[in-house]
Amino acid sequence: MVRAWFMDDDPSDQRSEHQLNPPEFLELAELFNNTGVEYFKLNGATYESDGLLDKIRRERGYSYEDEIVCSKECLPDYENKLKNFFTEHLHTDEEIRFVIDGSGYFDVRNGKDDRWIRIEVIAGDMIIIPSGIYHRFTLDTKNFIRAKRYFVGEPVWLPYNRPADEMQCRKEYLRKLETGFAA
Repeated sequence: MVRAWFMDDDPSDQRSEHQLNPPEFLELAELFNNTGVEYFKLNGATYESDGLLDKIRRERGYSYEDEIVCSKECLPDYENKLKNFFTEHLHTDEEIRFVIDGSGYFDVRNGKDDRWIRIEVIAGDMIIIPSGIYHRFTLDTKNFIRAKRYFVGEPVWLPYNRPADEMQCRKEYLRKLETGFAA
């Protein structure tokens, strides 16, 4: 099961857990209510045939997919890419990731007081980060993740670094934060 917790703002190694002492964990319902982030657990051995991934893709209109591998061996200019992924930003579309192998962290801002929430993802985890939420990504100390990315239509992969509060997707996200997210 995915773990999510509030982070401290320690600017040291981004790949460590940065847990408050003691950690303040969130349940999945709290994560969704505070951020709109959705979570699905898929079976790594059967996801291609059990129908759950196909059902999610069909219901949400995901028509394009690709795969990304992040590691020192596979990602050109590795350290700079990781720094770019870790820069706080938002997107105009949802960010969908299904982890096939490896692990990492997605950090999202909660809506109430702008605190970081760290979401640990491992093989079998699928998360959907809503459009307009400030977030970032980093690997953990294992330095490896292989994940599928899904998109509605052609992929749009433009990060808008913070501040981007005047963007329509951000305004819509904040409206949903006030009125409640629908799963």
